[in-house]
Amino acid sequence: MKEILTIKNIEKYYGNKSNVTKAIDDISFSVGEGEFIGVMGASGSGKTTLLNVISTIDTVSAGHIYLEETDITEIDDRKLAEFRRKNLGFVFQEFNLLDTLTLEENIAYALTINRIPAVEIAVKVQEIADKLGIGDLLKKYPSEVSGGQKQRCACARAVVNKPKLLLADEPTGALDSKSAQMLMETLISMNEELKATILMVTHDAFSASYAKRILFLKDGRIFNEIIRGDKTRKQFFGEILDVMTLLGGDLRDVR
Repeated sequence: MKEILTIKNIEKYYGNKSNVTKAIDDISFSVGEGEFIGVMGASGSGKTTLLNVISTIDTVSAGHIYLEETDITEIDDRKLAEFRRKNLGFVFQEFNLLDTLTLEENIAYALTINRIPAVEIAVKVQEIADKLGIGDLLKKYPSEVSGGQKQRCACARAVVNKPKLLLADEPTGALDSKSAQMLMETLISMNEELKATILMVTHDAFSASYAKRILFLKDGRIFNEIIRGDKTRKQFFGEILDVMTLLGGDLRDVR
């Protein structure tokens, strides 16, 4: 399997010499093309910091992060925004849709910034919208569609540019059970049908059970790793709960 993301001995410190906090302590792992990997841990485990340094929102104190052949820890600050636009997709807790734009315009936004020709944009937007079940809603505004349809629009926007890596930050954190399930099923279809490579940070065992592999963090280090393999999602869910019990973490929304 081709490696999309490679993390090598990264560390992240906050504070000064008299009061240093080690948020990430010598973490190494890789993510293969087409994988759906979850990162779990209790509050303060380092999972959010890990997502931030992978997404180039923050920088590492030591070590290297490679997206394919590019060492993102060495990218010039002036080029980071362009790098994110062209290589990374994001799914957030909130939809972050622009209310003054139609769903079509929201999805097309990243393509427009990247100066893709208008005719090509229209084709790409319709194609991804159809695959995510909102192809007939593109002329509507976010206020005119349901929460689930907004979720699908946000997901379409995240993958329309065919990013090398899709980063999901607590994507079900603000959702009810039904909406959370719908969003996770959308992420699964993005992974399996669109071949999106996904790294999802969550503290929700239910959401994590949709991933194919999970890394558990504790005190800034990798505490454990489990792989779904041939297990059913229900079996994998139980295995996740077992590890979380060992971690002593927050088992939010146990279903």
